[in-house]
Amino acid sequence: MNLVPLPVLNDNYIWILHDGASALVVDPAVSEPVVAALQQQGLRLDAILITHHHADHVGGLDALYQACGHSGTQVYLPVADGLSAGQFPSVPQQAMHWVSGGDTVAALGVDFQVLDIPGHTAGHVGYFAAAPAGQQPILFCGDTLFSGGCGRLFEGTPAQMHHSLSLLAALPAATRVCCAHEYTLSNLRFAAAVEAGNSDLQAYTHHCEALRAQGVPTVPSTIGQELAINPFLRVHEPAVQQAALQQDAAATDPVQVFAVLREWKNRF
Repeated sequence: MNLVPLPVLNDNYIWILHDGASALVVDPAVSEPVVAALQQQGLRLDAILITHHHADHVGGLDALYQACGHSGTQVYLPVADGLSAGQFPSVPQQAMHWVSGGDTVAALGVDFQVLDIPGHTAGHVGYFAAAPAGQQPILFCGDTLFSGGCGRLFEGTPAQMHHSLSLLAALPAATRVCCAHEYTLSNLRFAAAVEAGNSDLQAYTHHCEALRAQGVPTVPSTIGQELAINPFLRVHEPAVQQAALQQDAAATDPVQVFAVLREWKNRF
């Protein structure tokens, strides 16, 4: 099973998972690079997975289906995130599946568990597979969790996002974190402001700087890596709590610590 982060726009990744014959595509912001990649490798489009409604995640869905869809191509979308079938006129109604937490999506012979992870948007979902073809677990998390950071709260509350991140943090440590943006270095600069003494963070920063110097994506990360370096998953750590208290004396519980960190990051 091959996992490909396809860079598009300024800093987006469209994820392609394929077995050499069939592929699934996650959050097609645009269609042309995906169509080219599928055609170049002779891949049949098996499924399209959508995490949330923002244009840089669904903008290429209709054109991608029009170009590569066939009678077996299935499309999975979050039921509670404001999308409608009318936005995608090329996709037949019978191919559209509206999903929410607890549902299972079967694609490429892999069962993906749908996770409700609101906060960035009201109905954001993720897709988690425990063991795709004997490989490390995999998580497609859209804009909820980034390497070193998390998404802005456009529609949700700090409590919702903290709960969503806690759900992801509880996944197996080896889980590959397939987020949708190359925000890692900027996130790590903020993480260093929060927790300057974190040696794991320092080592990971050097590693990611080397990757970007070579033009290589910093993702996927892993849940274990994020637990060691991501301040938004470390709100129980004394150093992170102390940094939040220095910003706002009200940061006295994990949700408040998260809220202070997220507001601090917004203006960082």
